[in-house]
Amino acid sequence: MKYQELISSKIKELRLKENLTQEEFAEKIGLSLNGVSNIERNRYQPKANTIDKICSVFKITPAELLIQNSEKNSDIITNINTLLSNCPRKTLQKIYDIILIMLK
Repeated sequence: MKYQELISSKIKELRLKENLTQEEFAEKIGLSLNGVSNIERNRYQPKANTIDKICSVFKITPAELLIQNSEKNSDIITNINTLLSNCPRKTLQKIYDIILIMLK
């Protein structure tokens, strides 16, 4: 799957998960209903500032729009990302080292 298609499908997946209509979502990010529809159908790629607004609504990072998760793992990954987002770099390095050990 191309990254543009992944972003479009991920935005739609997240919107549906939050039980937002396209109209409600459009209002939250400052786009028209047609704009949201075009993004979700991969007819239009959002600009960086729109990506930032989308990520703000879903409380994710732009990089997470490129992560394809299985449904059962997406909540866990989202929760981990939320917990890690405010950690100092030194703590993140320790967590990373532990994860590497656990995955061996």
